[in-house]
Amino acid sequence: MTEELKGDERLFATFENLGELRKLQESLLSTDLHNESIPEEHEMESLTLQKFVLMLDQYQEQSYLLDPFLESLVTPVAEKLKDYAKGVIQNPTNHGNIRRVDRLAHVLYSYTLVRFFPHEIADLSIALDFMKLPDGLAQHSYLWSMRYVMLLWLYIICIIPFDLSQFDEPDKVGGTADSLQNIAKGYLSSPGLQRAAAALLLSRLYMRKDTGSAFHQFIEWSSSQLAEKNDIFTTLGLLKVLCEVVKSGSAEQVQAEHVQLLSLSRIIQDSPSLSSNTVVRKYESKLISRIGLRLLPGSSGNSRRHARSLVAGTAAIEPDEPGQEMDVPGEVDDILGLLFEALQDRVCSFPDTVVRWSAAKGVARIAERLPKDLCREVFETVLGLFEVHWVEATGLYGLPAISEGTWHGACLACAEIARRSLVEPLHLPELIGWLSKALYFDLRKGAHSIGSSVRDAAAYVLWALARTQNQSSLIPHATNLAQRLATVALYDREIHIRRAASAAFQEHVGRTALFPHGIDVLGKTDFYAVSVRKHAFLIAAPQVAQHPEYRDFLVDHLVNVVLHHWDISMRELGSESLRLICSLDLEVLAPRAIQKIVPLLDSLDLAVVHGGLSALSEIAVAYNGMIKDPAILEDHLCNIFKHLNRVPESTLTTTRNELITSAACRLIAKSITVTEINLGPNSSVPGWKRIVDAGLKHRVSDVQISAAEAMATISNLSDCSSDEDSANSFEDMSSDVVNAFLDALIDGLNDYTIDERGDVGSWVRLVCIQGLTDLSLLFFAIAASIPEFDSYFPPEKYLAIAAGILKQGVERLDNVRQIAGACFMRLLQASLPQVGGKDRWRLPGLQLVEELFSSPSDQMSWSDGNWLFPRALRLLEVPEFRNDVLLGIVISIGSKTDSTQRPAANSLVKFTQGLPLSPSATSPYSVLELVNDLINHAKSNMASNAVVVPVFQTFTILLEADALRQVPQDPNGLRRSVYAYFTGTNES
Repeated sequence: MTEELKGDERLFATFENLGELRKLQESLLSTDLHNESIPEEHEMESLTLQKFVLMLDQYQEQSYLLDPFLESLVTPVAEKLKDYAKGVIQNPTNHGNIRRVDRLAHVLYSYTLVRFFPHEIADLSIALDFMKLPDGLAQHSYLWSMRYVMLLWLYIICIIPFDLSQFDEPDKVGGTADSLQNIAKGYLSSPGLQRAAAALLLSRLYMRKDTGSAFHQFIEWSSSQLAEKNDIFTTLGLLKVLCEVVKSGSAEQVQAEHVQLLSLSRIIQDSPSLSSNTVVRKYESKLISRIGLRLLPGSSGNSRRHARSLVAGTAAIEPDEPGQEMDVPGEVDDILGLLFEALQDRVCSFPDTVVRWSAAKGVARIAERLPKDLCREVFETVLGLFEVHWVEATGLYGLPAISEGTWHGACLACAEIARRSLVEPLHLPELIGWLSKALYFDLRKGAHSIGSSVRDAAAYVLWALARTQNQSSLIPHATNLAQRLATVALYDREIHIRRAASAAFQEHVGRTALFPHGIDVLGKTDFYAVSVRKHAFLIAAPQVAQHPEYRDFLVDHLVNVVLHHWDISMRELGSESLRLICSLDLEVLAPRAIQKIVPLLDSLDLAVVHGGLSALSEIAVAYNGMIKDPAILEDHLCNIFKHLNRVPESTLTTTRNELITSAACRLIAKSITVTEINLGPNSSVPGWKRIVDAGLKHRVSDVQISAAEAMATISNLSDCSSDEDSANSFEDMSSDVVNAFLDALIDGLNDYTIDERGDVGSWVRLVCIQGLTDLSLLFFAIAASIPEFDSYFPPEKYLAIAAGILKQGVERLDNVRQIAGACFMRLLQASLPQVGGKDRWRLPGLQLVEELFSSPSDQMSWSDGNWLFPRALRLLEVPEFRNDVLLGIVISIGSKTDSTQRPAANSLVKFTQGLPLSPSATSPYSVLELVNDLINHAKSNMASNAVVVPVFQTFTILLEADALRQVPQDPNGLRRSVYAYFTGTNES
């Protein structure tokens, strides 16, 4: 998986757009909310609002820059809407310009800072009457921003300590409070932001002294709503209200209603539709944890919640005072049981992390308020969650997929408990033991893996321990933690986990100074160094491995974890990283690594076998690059090569095992020796030739490349052997064989095979282009030493090669044109063979070709059709190249790629318009010859649509451009026309 860092977003130093933002806001405030606007004004105001919102959004990540100016920005907008509300209340039939009101509400919604809203007691009647208007703007479904702002306004007014009854009518005692309740309840089932604002309003209403008594009735109403409706949005609104009241209301109020509140949790759990919703479960966890907190006394002066100070680095955790006693309600035990269940939230999709995290915070907060012995029991229960699915015999990779949720919840709970300094030294060995396993929690599930959330949470726990534990408590575990965190920071697949492990390592280095070579290793594994996987594997890891304390641990992790990984790129990068680390002390580390890698080849898991073969190949590369003594090098390579025999040959050559075949061919390429080649059937790997042959015949190009690499190595070693003692080895190869070989490559230029992968024949054509070019230049270079050179490499053959490559240079695929053009230019620049009559090998039209393509001032890419085709068409003037160039142009015109088809067609039209009608001494080509060549090409391939259809397309383009208007002027022109081709008109 390729990883790239996203470009950093722009950071601001000041609120530099303040002036422009004020102008946009003033423009919106200057509009008349009571008069209709013309279409032009409406469009302009909409654009102004859009610019305003976009400008404000730029500061979302740096909102603190706006703080000094918010009051001056928010107050005018709020006052404008307040004045509008007053006017509508006085004249309910005149709603004014609804669009302008909505825009102004949008402006206020963009700020959403309620502390700057108008909050005078008299404002209550204005906001309340506006919301109660039967046909008012608040009732319009699309004006959600207006409703949201008005509900927030009512919320901020309700915070003011005054008696709501003063706004009641004489005959309706409590009417104001009832109106507020009814309005807010009506929006609790809304799917938008109105629900959140309505929940805030209700929660604040029930926390007031004069209306708090209504909370009991609200709980009863909530119970009936949950039991009857099972509506998700309504449930979320109700839970939001209850969570806010339990959090910020008085302890007496919560304790009086805690039984009824806990019963709501049971209703939710009994409802399949509600309990299956992630957000509902999150709010349920929040609610029951907050109830538990309100049933317990507040934190005492001996609270262990604060992180250890950097200055007082050795301060011990303060114990509870002797004789401290607390009467813990039985309901707290039930609440903890529910939270432990929520820690194991069974639905293991990413969004459900919020449920487990909410439960983890609840457990830690309750544990913080419990006596020391009960707090210890809570932590031991959390540690017990790791053992729920654990089987010692099978280890980490024997865990079921469902264990991800349990381990993730346990890690989060441990982290939250550790953050509050509640982990005692006696629990550290067990905790760190489980975390050492959690850091590598990566379970294969289908085509992907699960466990990244567990590894991330484990790094979070270790980060928290660094902030709260005594230095003396961490000393026994320091080296182990340093090795594991450095390994995860370097070799984890996911970027956020590498960064999390790096952050935990940094925290330990800064706060404890216990990690070996901590500052140096931290500099090599910092946030940016581990952000790109390739950099972490190939640069940072070898640098860390320079320290002996980390080296063996990194090698073991690569062999035991990375080479087993399900991701191919991880295994390949891991193999390269292993080579670089072994290169630090090759004589010692490489044999150890090989000893550990060899058992991987016996695995039934093909991914593991592939990892083992890749690692052996990379170690062979290290030997080749660092061992200078040929005898010692051969011994090491033979020792690696022989292990290939451990893998069954059927596994290595089966068509569907392309990864294994490719890795085996590469291992052969890197480790085979002259001795193994000469042993033939007696080689330590008797079937190596069949493996290479299977790779060459494989349909996957990567396998073919690896097999070709093996063939190149074998060829190089064979050339260095003493198989041929004759001074002139060419006598053993007849000219017929050489020409047959060349003919096969020339035939390959006509391979246009297409399957589901596309034009796979282009792979063959590219290889043939390069092979023919290299062979031509080789023949020219050694021509003087070859008797009867023209029989081995006839001039006609060389011309056919050049014409075939030139044809590929004007065809439809950009990459083929680029390589063919480069090869054709190499042939042009080659020196003629040093034999008699060498001019026979001189390419025709050389002067024209050099004029078209060799100008130093006009060097462009052959893949650029606009540059190439106008020049390539001039080659039709060279008779020897004419047929091949024309066929290539026709294929390009038939292409569906516009960047190829359009310049080819335009260039042909322009070229044809400049040709004379008939051949003449002054013109090497004519329109009639062009028409005749196109018709003959179609006639010779009547059964092939791939030929005939592009010819028809070419004629269509020429006819539409009126480029063939001269043809009827010639007496014989009609017989060469397309009409003659269709009707078979006789010449008479």
